[in-house]
Amino acid sequence: MPLILTFIFCLLSFSLNAQQLVDSGYQVKNTQDYFLSTHRPRVLIDAAHANFHTLEGKYQPFAKVLRRVGFAVSSNQKSIDAELLKSTDIFVIANALHPKNRKNWDLPNYPAFSRSEIEALFNWVKEGGSLMLIADHMPFPKAAEELAEIFGFHFSNSYVEILGSREQYFEISDNSLQSHAILTGLPDSQAITKVRGFMGQAFLAPPQAKPIMSFSKAAVAYMPKKSWGIDDDTATISVQGWQQGASLELGEGRLLVFGEAGMFTAQVSGKERWKMGLAAKGAEQNEQFLINSLLWLARKI
Repeated sequence: MPLILTFIFCLLSFSLNAQQLVDSGYQVKNTQDYFLSTHRPRVLIDAAHANFHTLEGKYQPFAKVLRRVGFAVSSNQKSIDAELLKSTDIFVIANALHPKNRKNWDLPNYPAFSRSEIEALFNWVKEGGSLMLIADHMPFPKAAEELAEIFGFHFSNSYVEILGSREQYFEISDNSLQSHAILTGLPDSQAITKVRGFMGQAFLAPPQAKPIMSFSKAAVAYMPKKSWGIDDDTATISVQGWQQGASLELGEGRLLVFGEAGMFTAQVSGKERWKMGLAAKGAEQNEQFLINSLLWLARKI
């Protein structure tokens, strides 16, 4: 049995006992304010598209980290258009969904964004905006597929597994974490050498994009018809060489794409209060990785 099935059974077991909850006790390690004497970048976290991760919900620790280091963070409850984006420096989309898939993640999975919203975001980025697009495992890649494609990214509506690994790490030492300004950070910060992921999807990036998190070892994407419905007959493809994190500079703007959402927040689950994300063992550098990612989008890096 693939290791991912064991992991999935563990997650399902947790969900029977307790829903995945925000780790409200998460303490931000980095307390440096990067914008003491300058404009505080305005970060808008989307909540208008049935998002699984929002500022008020599972991305509370995400926002807590950003506010601690000087970003002005708020929630978006409106459709996306040029007027909305005009007053935004960084727009964050994490696990958007079509309303039809809010409670049913089985196929078919429907697009979360209208064509006018997609074009508004594309034009805004080209003109100097910064977008962070996060789409985790099925059904989230399909919901954001058309938005990703306008920037040249191909999402896989799947669950990814690094073969032979129960846990998912990206490291400088094996080239799964690739050289990027985000890893170097600011001159007085410690370089990032290892981050931890929690499943997610794998995607293909356009040639002009810069890889950050790559599946350098053998990895597969499972593509079931039903959410979590993975068995030995589930269709799979090799995704070795694909990405789970990449950046793109387009026109005057910047884009970060990630195929995993849990690594940027802090959650607990089950009676054992099993930790996922920022507070998990092996994820000690994830917080600084998040901060550096937003500093890059803010052009501080």
